[in-house]
This record gives sequence, C-alpha cells and structure tokens, in this order.
Amino acid sequence: MNATLTLPHPPSPPTAPPVARIPGNKGIWVGIFCELTEFALMFLVYFIARAHHPEAFSAGATRLSLAAGTANTVFMLSSSYAIARALAAIRRDQQRACLRWLGAALVLGLGYPVVKFFEVQWNIAQGIDGSAGIFFTTYYYLTFNHLVHVSWGILGLLWVMARTRMGAYSAADYQGLEALGCYWHATDLIWLAIFPLFYVLH
Repeated sequence: MNATLTLPHPPSPPTAPPVARIPGNKGIWVGIFCELTEFALMFLVYFIARAHHPEAFSAGATRLSLAAGTANTVFMLSSSYAIARALAAIRRDQQRACLRWLGAALVLGLGYPVVKFFEVQWNIAQGIDGSAGIFFTTYYYLTFNHLVHVSWGILGLLWVMARTRMGAYSAADYQGLEALGCYWHATDLIWLAIFPLFYVLH
C-alpha cells in the first residue's frame, strides 16, 4: 500500500494593511480649512452681535423669507446628493452616469444663486438692506460670502464636468472629482449652519 506524503503549504505572506489616504487632495483641504476658518470668525461675530442685540436678532429673523431659505437648503442638499452619486458612478467606471449626475448637481446648484437673487430683490422691496440694522448687516455679510463660495463651487463643477466628458476620470483615478465633492459638501455644511441661525432662530 502506497502512502502519500502531504507537504504542508507554505504560510501566506502577511497582507499589507490598506494605506489611509485623504479624500481629494491636500490642496483642496487647505482651501476648505481656510474657508471654515473664515466662516468660524464670521459666526463668532454673529454670536457677539446677537449677545449685544438680542431683540434685533429675534425680530430680524421674522422678516426674512423662510420659503427662500428653505428652498436654498433643498437645493444645496440635493446638489450634494447628486455629486455623491456622481462619485459612486465613477468608482464603478460609469462615466456617462457620472456626467448625468454632475449635470443634475449643476442644475440644482444653480438654483441657489437664482433663489438668492429673487430673495434679495424681495428683501429690498420690503426695505431690508444692509442699513436696516445689525441683524441684516450680519445676514448680508455672511450670506453673500457664502454665495461667493457657492459660485466658486459651480465654476469647479463646470470644470469637472468638462474633464469628465474628456475621459479624464476613471475608477482608478478620480481625485479631481473627489476634491470638488469635498469642497461642495463643506460649503453645504456651512449653509446648514447659516439657515437656522438667520431664518429659524428667533
């Protein structure tokens, strides 16, 4: 009877742990840090002004258009969702689906400045301008600065869409698209702080 000699299998080499990486790139995070620092200082001014003029801030919120603020919140959240879906599509190497979601994000993102334009027109018709009191001075300063950052995000979105159309991104390399997503989500989070402070908190 022949005996079969079974040799033990050599141990498998240890698997290297996955390398942690920063989403997007370091450059965009420097920009996001500067953006967050800027708005942190402006929020500090808001709370100082509110502490010194509580009646003005309580009354001021009732004069703003809650419908406009709510609409812009919906536009910001929806556009962030569309960008997240675009990222999910490019990770699956679905460039066309990615481009469609980026187009949706652009349309939704453009809703923000459109609503803001009509909101400002309505405010001025109601006599609400920068000289209407400390609440409205703070309101315009913060919201216009945020509008500038949204505009930069829209320009970045147009650039990323053009790059996607040219086939610059794939499942192996989508750093530029991810960087835009990080910036847009940060700008979205800032609006989620602005909205309750000016439109909801009385």
